[in-house]
Amino acid sequence: MVAFLVFGAMIGYLVFRAVNTNFEMVEKDYYKKELRYQTVIDGNNLANTLASPIQITETTDEIIVQIPGDIDSNRISGNIIFYCAYDKTKDRTFEIQLDSNGKQNFSKSIINPGNYTVKIDWLFNGKNYYSEKSLTVH
Repeated sequence: MVAFLVFGAMIGYLVFRAVNTNFEMVEKDYYKKELRYQTVIDGNNLANTLASPIQITETTDEIIVQIPGDIDSNRISGNIIFYCAYDKTKDRTFEIQLDSNGKQNFSKSIINPGNYTVKIDWLFNGKNYYSEKSLTVH
């Protein structure tokens, strides 16, 4: 009888844990983004043809995104996305607003510590460019 009670309690606990587990999807509209993935591949190929790759550096109080010098920072538009795969509350999206040197600074006070994939999607001279970089914010 004790064995049946222990077994029943164990099954009840497993059901309780399964019901209360949070299963977040990586992205809500993953199917739509998957259909658009060819534009990501083309944009990544275009970004690889630039004179130098996009640089992302971290200092003690900010994160700096540097666009290559062969891109005119006044004629670029797009987004920089800090994507955290394990916690969607850490995701941040910013519009590209480069200074005259092709840099954009982000204060660490608005980017929480964690592992990010920085996705940079921009339009320049009628062409879509795309680049991804891994970043660990301390």
